[in-house]
Amino acid sequence: MSVASFEFATATRIVFGPGRISEAPEAVKSLGGSRVLLVTGKDASRARGLQEALERLGLPVRVFLVDGEPTVELAREGTAVARESRCDAVVAFGGGSALDAGKAIAALAANGGDPLDYLEVIGRGQPLTRPSLPFVAIPTTAGTGSEVTRNAVLGSKEAKVKASLRSPHMLPRVALVDPDLLTGAPAAVLASSGLDALSQLIEPFLSARANPLTDALAREGMRRSARSLRRAVLEGPDAEAREDLALASLFGGLCLANSGLGAVHGFAAPVGGMFEAPHGAVCAALLPAVLDVNLRALRARAPGHPSVPRFQEVAVLLTGRADARAEDALAWVEELRAALRVPGLGRYGLTAAEVPALVAKAKVASSMKANPLVLTDVELAEIANRSI
Repeated sequence: MSVASFEFATATRIVFGPGRISEAPEAVKSLGGSRVLLVTGKDASRARGLQEALERLGLPVRVFLVDGEPTVELAREGTAVARESRCDAVVAFGGGSALDAGKAIAALAANGGDPLDYLEVIGRGQPLTRPSLPFVAIPTTAGTGSEVTRNAVLGSKEAKVKASLRSPHMLPRVALVDPDLLTGAPAAVLASSGLDALSQLIEPFLSARANPLTDALAREGMRRSARSLRRAVLEGPDAEAREDLALASLFGGLCLANSGLGAVHGFAAPVGGMFEAPHGAVCAALLPAVLDVNLRALRARAPGHPSVPRFQEVAVLLTGRADARAEDALAWVEELRAALRVPGLGRYGLTAAEVPALVAKAKVASSMKANPLVLTDVELAEIANRSI
């Protein structure tokens, strides 16, 4: 029997439960904040109640809108706004884009310099040496798990790729997850974000860096996602479904931050850089083919790999059947994607002619390092072509 050896890092404090958004202002004040940069999505009205509550507590607020997925340019702009307004705390309220933008701004405002000084892959990759400004993450979608991760993904229009700012200093001081914030979320958002969360539970469970702590979270998250995601999208999320989806997303963030991901996210970063495509929908389109190709590659080249029996366990968790086989997990995921009407990557502009360039970028993506085994160019091309 192998001896477990791992590390686990997350937000300083995780606050979970319906109605707990009301605790956000006091949480910010307890971190020593006196002027707040409130980073939110393109519809600022959703954050107005939080803004007013912060101001009632004597905390002046400057609002910064994130219209679309965050870019290097947007991080520069937000950092300049934070400095100009003398903000000493950052609160992000929204989906993964707002949370990643807030996380990047909090880090850059404290460390100085340009995003390209610190970015992986396309930047200089220098370490962030100073703690970020106190940062509170409040997700309003259930997908990215960004409220408990140590990185922020930024797109580069010039390089046509997404890359991460990454540092332990970037972990939020408070992650406040209120399932009630999912009320009224559009079905398409629930579908793509929910499938993103599911992939962030499955990939770490099959990862080369899986560990017993993330395994426990992944198992519970998969179980909750499997019982509630379809119902939430097709019928609307009741209180039980909102709780399940919020926990699945939170657990997925904890898992990916500590056990890595795999080929789904290895492809998602360059796809998001090459095309105007929402991250969750990209992951949802890729998941079925990635699982199928990984399983075949493992059986052909590494039949004794510990991830092989884990495919069957994934099938049991997703289907709820004790006799489920590995192939049942693949069928279940493909059927769910179809039921939720998640489009292929062709919807966003990917064609067969661009697959070689996509494969070349995906091979060097940081997420690919945790895939259970190294996939060949032919296997990677198959995933891309089948996901179109």
